[in-house]
Amino acid sequence: MDKDRFYTVLTIAGFDGSGGAGIQADLKTFSALGCYGTTALTAIPIQNTVGVRSVYEIEASCIKDQIKAILDDISINAVKIGMLHNQSVIESVADILNQYSVSNIVLDPVMVAKSGDMLLQPNAIATMKELIFPMTTVLTPNLLETSKLVGYEILTKADMEKAALDLLEMGPQNIVVKGGHLNGNCDDCLAIKNSSIEIRWLSSQRIQTKNTHGTGCTFSAAIASFLAKGFTVFESVSLAKQYLTKSIEAGANIKVGQGNGPVHHFHRLWNDLPYTQACK
Repeated sequence: MDKDRFYTVLTIAGFDGSGGAGIQADLKTFSALGCYGTTALTAIPIQNTVGVRSVYEIEASCIKDQIKAILDDISINAVKIGMLHNQSVIESVADILNQYSVSNIVLDPVMVAKSGDMLLQPNAIATMKELIFPMTTVLTPNLLETSKLVGYEILTKADMEKAALDLLEMGPQNIVVKGGHLNGNCDDCLAIKNSSIEIRWLSSQRIQTKNTHGTGCTFSAAIASFLAKGFTVFESVSLAKQYLTKSIEAGANIKVGQGNGPVHHFHRLWNDLPYTQACK
């Protein structure tokens, strides 16, 4: 990194007052991985670790103005897109990103919260496919989201591989179908489209914990962070998975809230602090 600048990432995503997901998780991830985070807020879900109580929408024009303000001023190395919520927001985000030379776009197609609450209106899925997919560098759906996007249920690793190939046909340059909802290890299918299509599998041991709130946000934000630093797609996805796995492991037994707690984004930094409790 040049001494006179940061690696910069823009997150276009929703809010999480409990701090485990959304732009809060994104900013923590960017910072933990050595990047400078900027934000454009797309919606305000009223949520905690137990679930989503309601969603307050933000005007599409306001979201567009937020993004424009950042891109007019700061050179952005990567963009992470999360919760877009409805059709007009998707159209506005696609329009403003098309006006700028933005590269390294990571799309986490947020549809369903960890609690099962819907975060994307059903009629907006087609608009996302049409407008956002073609500009996406890496698409990171989980199995539930993948099923909604391809129109069939994902039950096996063979299904994941087929779905990844089908999703490539919809426009994204690279796909990571996340396999965390299958039994056994957490196996993710990465489909890379260059002159030919390459399938790579990334595996990690499953960690027994309910503290998985915001894992999708964290993973996609980590991929964007590594892309911003100049790593290849495979390197970025692989390193992001390693970071997320260690973050889950570090936070597995920490109690935050009554539901699905967060991962420990700053496990490396906090372990190196010169003190761990207040001086007495």
